[in-house]
Amino acid sequence: MDPVPLAAAVVAAAPPVIFAVLGETLAEKSGVINLSLDGLLLLSAMTGFAAARAAGSVVAGAAAAMAVGATSGLVVGFASLTLRQHQVATGFVLTLLCQNLAYVLGAPVAHVPGPQVAPAPIPLLARLPVVGPIVFSQDMLVYVSIVATAVVWWYLFKTAPGLVLRGVGEHPAAAAARGIAVTRVRYLYAIAGGALVGLGGAAFSLAVKPGWSRPYGIEGTGWIALAIVIFGNWDPLRGAAGAYLFVLLQTLGSVLQSLMPHVPTQVFPTLPFPLMILALLLVALGNSDRTLRVARRLPPGVRRQVLRALQALQSSPPASLGAAFEQE
Repeated sequence: MDPVPLAAAVVAAAPPVIFAVLGETLAEKSGVINLSLDGLLLLSAMTGFAAARAAGSVVAGAAAAMAVGATSGLVVGFASLTLRQHQVATGFVLTLLCQNLAYVLGAPVAHVPGPQVAPAPIPLLARLPVVGPIVFSQDMLVYVSIVATAVVWWYLFKTAPGLVLRGVGEHPAAAAARGIAVTRVRYLYAIAGGALVGLGGAAFSLAVKPGWSRPYGIEGTGWIALAIVIFGNWDPLRGAAGAYLFVLLQTLGSVLQSLMPHVPTQVFPTLPFPLMILALLLVALGNSDRTLRVARRLPPGVRRQVLRALQALQSSPPASLGAAFEQE
């Protein structure tokens, strides 16, 4: 397959995963784990398509999906921050609830036509060789996902509110001592992160795979997004790279299926999932003290390269991720 169309297909299909990764990164940076992503992507995809069809506007559909995502973030925040319930248990229950709601409430709009996001090539830039068809001949959701990745990274690491967010996730007691309302900040980013995840669901049903059906094809993506957040070390740029890698593996699975028709059809669609598990295992190796001790015994030339690779794989979660905090 020509690499340019392949790359363009990957970029076009990546926004749902990118938005989910960005949303979960914001929430987890504040110390809140939202494990409802898999069900939330389904529910927001259904809501986005149904609302867009009812209003005749993809903007209305995206807004409705973001509202559903924000509501999910609010529920997670209320259960974990106000009621002091376990965040992991809350997320598991919510993902099952969202999944079932999506299929029950979405039955009337299953397999019916509806609006979808139209391509929006950028004049002049779309004519550039190679990068033009890959990046600048896409739809608005692709452009928004690229801009959102840069903005979230800048916000987290280059602004004062981003510093507050990271401080709340790392050392909530110290943040509270400086007068920061830790619970309020965590609520804010749980809701904002949920809204971004909701936009990811809308991106799927309004652009990547327009329409709604059962099964839908986005099942399992939420768990992959959670894995990518870890693989990306809670960094938006590295997380976006992981999202593109996962979508590339999915796309290659489709290509390989057509090239090797004698292989069972169930094999290639499942390939990205064990490969992402392998990536997490590599991250675990990068964080292992035993691995580092073994690497330091290698010959100097090899040792330098191995230590550099292990350093690139290292991942460090926010110190208070998932931990309850009660501000006096």
